[in-house]
Amino acid sequence: MHKNRKLFNNSIFKMINDELNKSYEIIKEGGIILYPTDTVWGIGCDATNPEAVAKIYQLKKRVESQNMIVLMNGDKMMHNVFADIPEVAWQIIELSENPTTLILDKPKNVAANLIAADNTLGIRIVKEPFCFKLLERMKKPLVSTSANISGQPAPKSFKEISAEIIKGVDYVVNLQPEKMGGKPSTIIKLGLDSQVKIIRK
Repeated sequence: MHKNRKLFNNSIFKMINDELNKSYEIIKEGGIILYPTDTVWGIGCDATNPEAVAKIYQLKKRVESQNMIVLMNGDKMMHNVFADIPEVAWQIIELSENPTTLILDKPKNVAANLIAADNTLGIRIVKEPFCFKLLERMKKPLVSTSANISGQPAPKSFKEISAEIIKGVDYVVNLQPEKMGGKPSTIIKLGLDSQVKIIRK
């Protein structure tokens, strides 16, 4: 039984590693992927590549003024994108039990078409294994937006994703995570003056 479990674990590890390699190669070449996040299935690309970001807006039929968020995997990536981070941001990241997106001021080192008109960017720190390891490989933030045409309901599972979205991406990650939140993250806007505004619970 123990031996079988070890073989099973090795096969799962290989499958995840294969998907990481394929996803990374697509993203590196400016492509977009459909992938599982810690909340819902998302469409993603290199957050520093404006042409790849534009592909996602086009696929979702979404105007660029409706900004998308990016995923990060820790402090180093955060500091590379924001020169000033309110102390309360670290407190929220540490204490939040559920996935939480923070909207922060004055981002840098990301595609200009991700930055909102008020010079802010929404980010989320992820611990979900696939996203975390992909971010490690990329060493750059990863765009994350729900896998739906703009204005339509966000799919709660892979089977609810439209054929148009599936056909429109460059790669579909072949993983079915055991646990997903099934709903979008909480969104909190933080100003450099430490003002806190809850956008979505």
